[in-house]
Amino acid sequence: MPERTVTVAAATGLHARPAKLFVQAAAGTGVPVKIRVGEGKAVRADSMLAVLSLGATHGTEVTLSAEGEGAEAALTTLAELLERDLDAE
Repeated sequence: MPERTVTVAAATGLHARPAKLFVQAAAGTGVPVKIRVGEGKAVRADSMLAVLSLGATHGTEVTLSAEGEGAEAALTTLAELLERDLDAE
């Protein structure tokens, strides 16, 4: 299963608007994607409550994983999203 580690760039972390944008993008990939902080439990990236429960703040490293056809493309798209300051857009 491919994985990608990325640092959350949003000033508020994965909270409110940045979390919503991330969850919508994850749901739109059509691929099962999970996200985790450190060695913590991976949660579904398309679940707003699950993503908020991570408590990922600005500068937190998260690991994305996906499986199936299109997994690499999904990870690239989501990693690029997290590397942007979504609060500034």
